[in-house]
Amino acid sequence: MVSPLSLSKNVCVIGAGPSGLVAARELRKEGHNVVVLEQRCDVGGQWLYEPNVEGEDPLGKRKVLQVHSSIYASLRLISPREIMGFTDFPFLVKKGRDTRRFPGHRELWLYLKDFCEHFGLREMIRFNTSVECVRMVEHDGIGRDLRWMVKSKEKSKEETVVEEVFDAVVVATGHYSHPRLPAIKGMDTWKRKQLHSHIYRVPEPFRNEIVVVVGNSLSGQDISMELVEVAKEVHLSAKSLNITEGLSKVISKHDNLHLRPQIEALQEDGRVLFVDGSWLIADAILHCTGYSYTFPFLDTKGRVAVDDDRVGPLYEHTFPPSLAPSLSFVGIPRKIIGFPFFEAQAKWIAQLLSGKRRLPPRDEMMRSVEELYRSRDAASIPKHYTHDIADFEYCDRYGDHIGFPHLEEWRKQLCLSALVNADVNLEAYRDSWDDHELLQQALKSPHFTQLGPGDFTI
Repeated sequence: MVSPLSLSKNVCVIGAGPSGLVAARELRKEGHNVVVLEQRCDVGGQWLYEPNVEGEDPLGKRKVLQVHSSIYASLRLISPREIMGFTDFPFLVKKGRDTRRFPGHRELWLYLKDFCEHFGLREMIRFNTSVECVRMVEHDGIGRDLRWMVKSKEKSKEETVVEEVFDAVVVATGHYSHPRLPAIKGMDTWKRKQLHSHIYRVPEPFRNEIVVVVGNSLSGQDISMELVEVAKEVHLSAKSLNITEGLSKVISKHDNLHLRPQIEALQEDGRVLFVDGSWLIADAILHCTGYSYTFPFLDTKGRVAVDDDRVGPLYEHTFPPSLAPSLSFVGIPRKIIGFPFFEAQAKWIAQLLSGKRRLPPRDEMMRSVEELYRSRDAASIPKHYTHDIADFEYCDRYGDHIGFPHLEEWRKQLCLSALVNADVNLEAYRDSWDDHELLQQALKSPHFTQLGPGDFTI
C-alpha cells in the first residue's frame, strides 16, 4: 500500500555491519534523521577481523561476548564476488587488492569501507558505543506512535550512560557471533581443550594434537582442511555420514582426516565416545555448530522472543506485528544472497517510516507468521531453521512489496554454480570453476555497466 504522505523520523540503527550500513543509507535517503550505534572501532560488523581472542570464553557462554567477529585468519568467501554487492555498488576488483573471485575476508571488509565512504555514512555512526538497553517509552497498542528509549555507553566514558528517545529502532546486529552449542553428555566436565569456532583463528595451537571437529558445515570442513596440515589427527564428527563428493575426496587424500558419527558422550579422561560405539582420546574438541540469535539489550515486554533460534513473531522475517514499523530487524534471514536482500529490507523499513507505504493489518501479519510456522512444521523443518530461506522466489516476492528489482538470473545461476562446484570440488572450488559464460553475462549486465569510469578506481 502506497501513500503520498512523507514523514521524517528520528531513527536509531544498531550495528554498522552490512545490514546496518545499508539501512542507514536507505533511511537517510528517505529523509530520516539517523544515528548508528556501533560497539567496535570501525564499520564492517562480522567482517572486521579480530585476531585477539584472549580473554573470551572458549565456548562463548557469556551473555555478552567480548569478541564480536567469528572470522578466522584464512577465511575466504564461499560465494563469488560478482553476486555479493549491493544493487548500485558492485563488488569490483581493485588494483593492489585481493583480486580473486572468492577473495579473503579483508577484501569484503574493504568493500564495506568503500561503500561507507562513497555514500558518506561515517558521519552518522558513533563508534566504540555499546547499546545497554532498548525499551518502549509510549505505546498506543498499535505500534504506530510507539517511541523507544535507547541507553548506550561509549567505551572511553564507561561511567556515562547516554539516554535518548527515538521514533524507531532498526536492529542490525548480525547473527554470526553468539555460539550455538550442542548438548553432549559430559561436555561440562570434560577437562581438555574445548572451544567453539567463534574464537578459532589459526591452526598452529593444534599442532601435533588429536582434534575432534564437531559439525561438517562449510566452516567445519574448511577448518578441518586447515587443521589436517598441522594436527596429528583430525576427526570430523557429522550428523550424517552421507557426505558430498568433494568432502569424500578430501578425506581420501589425507591419512590423518577421518569421518566420525555424532558424539555420544565425553569422559573426564579425555575419551570421546561416538554413537556407533567407537571412541578415541582427544586433545581438543572444536565445535563448528553454528550461531544463535541474541538481543540482550532489547526489552519488548515479551512481544519479540527468541525460541530455539526462531525470532518472533516477525512478519516477513522483518517486522514484529504488534510493534512495527517502529521496531524492525534487518539481516535475520540466512541462506540467501545477503546484500541485495538487506537492501530490500532497508528500503521497505525506510518507506514505512516515512509514510509512503503501510503494512497490512496486525491480524493479517500474524496470520502470515502462523502460516509460515505451520508450513515449516508440516515439512518437518526444525524450529532453529525458521529463518533459513534458500528460495530465490521468496526473495523476489519480498522485493515486490516495494517494487525492488528481482535478483538477476545470472546472480542466481552464479550462486548455484558455486554451491554445486563446492559439493564436487571442495578443496579447489574457489580457484577452479567452469562458469565463464555466466561470469561474462554478469560483467556485461547493468549491475556492472551502470557506473561511469570515475565512480570507482579499478
